[in-house]
Amino acid sequence: MEIKTAEFTLSAPRESMCPKDNRIEYAFIGRSNVGKSSLINMLCDNKKLAKTSATPGKTLLINHFIINRDWYLVDLPGYGFAKRSKSEVARLDQMISGYILQRKQLACVFVLVDIRHEAMKIDLDFINWLGASGIPLAIVFTKADKLSQGKVQANVEAYKQKLMETWEDLPPIFITSAEKKTGKDELLDYIDSVNKSLKEA
Repeated sequence: MEIKTAEFTLSAPRESMCPKDNRIEYAFIGRSNVGKSSLINMLCDNKKLAKTSATPGKTLLINHFIINRDWYLVDLPGYGFAKRSKSEVARLDQMISGYILQRKQLACVFVLVDIRHEAMKIDLDFINWLGASGIPLAIVFTKADKLSQGKVQANVEAYKQKLMETWEDLPPIFITSAEKKTGKDELLDYIDSVNKSLKEA
Protein backbone atom coordinates (compact mmCIF):
# COMPACT_ATOMS: atom_id res chain seq x y z
CA MET A 1 0.00 0.00 0.00
CA GLU A 2 1.11 3.52 -0.75
CA ILE A 3 0.08 6.52 1.32
CA LYS A 4 -0.94 9.24 -1.11
CA THR A 5 -2.64 11.65 1.28
CA ALA A 6 -2.25 12.12 5.03
CA GLU A 7 -4.09 14.98 6.70
CA PHE A 8 -4.50 16.02 10.33
CA THR A 9 -8.17 15.70 11.33
CA LEU A 10 -8.53 16.57 15.01
CA SER A 11 -7.10 16.30 18.53
CA ALA A 12 -9.45 14.96 21.18
CA PRO A 13 -9.14 14.87 25.00
CA ARG A 14 -11.28 11.71 25.23
CA GLU A 15 -12.73 8.91 23.11
CA SER A 16 -16.22 10.43 22.91
CA MET A 17 -14.81 13.46 21.07
CA CYS A 18 -12.99 11.43 18.39
CA PRO A 19 -14.31 11.41 14.78
CA LYS A 20 -17.90 10.21 14.51
CA ASP A 21 -17.55 8.24 11.26
CA ASN A 22 -16.80 4.52 11.31
CA ARG A 23 -13.52 4.45 9.42
CA ILE A 24 -11.00 1.84 10.59
CA GLU A 25 -8.33 3.15 13.00
CA TYR A 26 -4.75 2.14 13.81
CA ALA A 27 -3.24 3.58 16.98
CA PHE A 28 0.48 4.15 17.65
CA ILE A 29 1.77 4.31 21.20
CA GLY A 30 5.00 3.79 23.14
CA ARG A 31 7.10 5.12 25.97
CA SER A 32 8.17 8.74 25.83
CA ASN A 33 11.00 9.31 23.35
CA VAL A 34 10.58 5.99 21.52
CA GLY A 35 10.53 7.74 18.13
CA LYS A 36 6.77 7.63 17.53
CA SER A 37 6.40 10.91 15.65
CA SER A 38 9.41 10.12 13.45
CA LEU A 39 7.94 6.70 12.59
CA ILE A 40 4.52 8.17 11.74
CA ASN A 41 6.14 10.83 9.55
CA MET A 42 8.25 8.18 7.79
CA LEU A 43 5.21 5.99 7.07
CA CYS A 44 3.31 8.96 5.65
CA ASP A 45 6.28 10.49 3.76
CA ASN A 46 5.66 13.79 5.52
CA LYS A 47 8.28 15.13 7.93
CA LYS A 48 5.90 17.69 9.40
CA LEU A 49 2.78 15.56 9.94
CA ALA A 50 3.32 14.47 13.56
CA LYS A 51 5.17 16.96 15.74
CA THR A 52 8.62 15.64 16.66
CA SER A 53 10.27 17.07 19.73
CA ALA A 54 13.47 16.75 21.71
CA THR A 55 11.29 16.97 24.83
CA PRO A 56 9.68 13.57 25.59
CA GLY A 57 5.94 13.41 26.23
CA LYS A 58 4.75 16.22 23.96
CA THR A 59 1.66 14.37 22.66
CA LEU A 60 -1.08 15.08 25.21
CA LEU A 61 -4.22 14.42 23.15
CA ILE A 62 -5.60 11.70 20.86
CA ASN A 63 -4.52 12.90 17.41
CA HIS A 64 -6.32 11.61 14.30
CA PHE A 65 -4.84 11.72 10.79
CA ILE A 66 -6.93 10.59 7.84
CA ILE A 67 -4.95 8.45 5.41
CA ASN A 68 -5.89 8.16 1.72
CA ARG A 69 -9.32 9.44 2.81
CA ASP A 70 -9.98 5.86 3.84
CA TRP A 71 -8.66 5.07 7.36
CA TYR A 72 -7.28 6.85 10.42
CA LEU A 73 -3.81 6.76 11.87
CA VAL A 74 -4.07 7.69 15.56
CA ASP A 75 -1.16 9.19 17.49
CA LEU A 76 -1.68 8.47 21.20
CA PRO A 77 0.19 10.06 24.13
CA GLY A 78 3.13 8.02 25.38
CA TYR A 79 3.20 6.16 28.67
CA GLY A 80 6.01 6.35 31.23
CA PHE A 81 5.53 10.08 31.23
CA ALA A 82 8.36 12.55 31.42
CA LYS A 83 8.18 14.93 34.39
CA ARG A 84 4.44 15.01 34.92
CA SER A 85 2.34 15.52 38.04
CA LYS A 86 0.43 12.52 39.44
CA SER A 87 -2.89 14.07 38.47
CA GLU A 88 -1.76 14.62 34.88
CA VAL A 89 -0.38 11.08 34.62
CA ALA A 90 -3.74 9.77 35.91
CA ARG A 91 -5.61 11.90 33.35
CA LEU A 92 -3.44 10.65 30.47
CA ASP A 93 -3.76 7.03 31.63
CA GLN A 94 -7.54 7.40 31.73
CA MET A 95 -7.60 9.02 28.27
CA ILE A 96 -5.45 6.26 26.73
CA SER A 97 -7.30 3.34 28.34
CA GLY A 98 -10.70 4.95 27.58
CA TYR A 99 -9.83 5.27 23.91
CA ILE A 100 -8.31 1.77 23.57
CA LEU A 101 -11.11 -0.06 25.43
CA GLN A 102 -14.08 1.86 24.02
CA ARG A 103 -13.15 2.63 20.41
CA LYS A 104 -15.07 0.08 18.35
CA GLN A 105 -13.34 0.84 15.02
CA LEU A 106 -9.84 0.38 16.48
CA ALA A 107 -8.29 -2.40 14.37
CA CYS A 108 -4.82 -2.59 15.91
CA VAL A 109 -2.59 -0.91 18.50
CA PHE A 110 1.02 -0.66 17.35
CA VAL A 111 3.19 -0.69 20.49
CA LEU A 112 6.54 0.97 19.78
CA VAL A 113 9.61 -0.36 21.59
CA ASP A 114 13.17 1.02 21.38
CA ILE A 115 15.22 -1.92 20.09
CA ARG A 116 18.36 -0.73 21.87
CA HIS A 117 17.03 -1.63 25.32
CA GLU A 118 16.27 -4.92 27.05
CA ALA A 119 12.60 -5.69 27.68
CA MET A 120 11.29 -3.12 30.16
CA LYS A 121 8.57 -3.86 32.69
CA ILE A 122 6.53 -0.82 31.63
CA ASP A 123 6.36 -2.02 28.01
CA LEU A 124 5.67 -5.65 28.96
CA ASP A 125 2.92 -4.59 31.38
CA PHE A 126 1.26 -2.50 28.66
CA ILE A 127 1.55 -5.29 26.05
CA ASN A 128 0.13 -7.84 28.52
CA TRP A 129 -2.72 -5.47 29.46
CA LEU A 130 -3.67 -5.15 25.78
CA GLY A 131 -3.58 -8.93 25.39
CA ALA A 132 -5.68 -9.51 28.52
CA SER A 133 -8.17 -6.89 27.29
CA GLY A 134 -8.52 -8.67 23.93
CA ILE A 135 -7.17 -5.70 21.95
CA PRO A 136 -5.43 -6.60 18.64
CA LEU A 137 -1.83 -5.42 18.77
CA ALA A 138 1.52 -5.56 17.00
CA ILE A 139 4.98 -4.76 18.36
CA VAL A 140 7.08 -2.28 16.39
CA PHE A 141 10.76 -2.09 17.26
CA THR A 142 12.17 1.37 16.48
CA LYS A 143 15.67 2.80 15.90
CA ALA A 144 17.06 -0.37 14.26
CA ASP A 145 19.66 1.77 12.45
CA LYS A 146 21.37 2.45 15.81
CA LEU A 147 22.53 -1.21 16.14
CA SER A 148 24.28 -3.79 13.98
CA GLN A 149 22.00 -6.28 12.21
CA GLY A 150 23.27 -9.10 14.44
CA LYS A 151 22.48 -7.12 17.60
CA VAL A 152 19.02 -6.23 16.23
CA GLN A 153 18.20 -9.92 15.70
CA ALA A 154 19.62 -10.89 19.11
CA ASN A 155 17.56 -8.22 20.88
CA VAL A 156 14.36 -9.23 19.05
CA GLU A 157 14.94 -12.91 19.95
CA ALA A 158 15.53 -11.98 23.60
CA TYR A 159 12.31 -9.96 23.59
CA LYS A 160 10.36 -12.86 22.08
CA GLN A 161 11.69 -15.19 24.78
CA LYS A 162 10.52 -12.75 27.45
CA LEU A 163 7.05 -12.49 25.87
CA MET A 164 6.76 -16.27 25.62
CA GLU A 165 6.67 -16.33 29.44
CA THR A 166 3.12 -14.94 29.24
CA TRP A 167 2.05 -15.38 25.59
CA GLU A 168 1.21 -18.62 23.78
CA ASP A 169 1.09 -16.99 20.32
CA LEU A 170 3.17 -13.88 19.83
CA PRO A 171 1.63 -10.78 18.25
CA PRO A 172 3.02 -9.62 14.86
CA ILE A 173 6.49 -8.06 15.19
CA PHE A 174 8.03 -5.38 12.94
CA ILE A 175 11.57 -3.96 12.89
CA THR A 176 11.78 -0.33 11.78
CA SER A 177 14.05 2.64 11.38
CA ALA A 178 12.55 6.05 10.63
CA GLU A 179 16.01 7.17 9.52
CA LYS A 180 16.50 4.40 6.93
CA LYS A 181 12.79 3.79 6.19
CA THR A 182 13.25 0.17 7.28
CA GLY A 183 9.98 -1.71 7.83
CA LYS A 184 7.82 0.87 6.05
CA ASP A 185 6.50 -1.50 3.36
CA GLU A 186 5.94 -4.33 5.83
CA LEU A 187 3.91 -2.13 8.19
CA LEU A 188 1.80 -0.57 5.43
CA ASP A 189 1.18 -3.97 3.81
CA TYR A 190 0.03 -5.31 7.18
CA ILE A 191 -2.40 -2.39 7.62
CA ASP A 192 -3.62 -2.95 4.04
CA SER A 193 -4.27 -6.65 4.69
CA VAL A 194 -6.19 -5.89 7.92
CA ASN A 195 -8.23 -3.21 6.10
CA LYS A 196 -9.16 -5.69 3.37
CA SER A 197 -10.09 -8.47 5.80
CA LEU A 198 -12.28 -6.12 7.88
CA LYS A 199 -14.04 -4.72 4.82
CA GLU A 200 -14.78 -8.23 3.57
CA ALA A 201 -16.11 -9.36 6.96
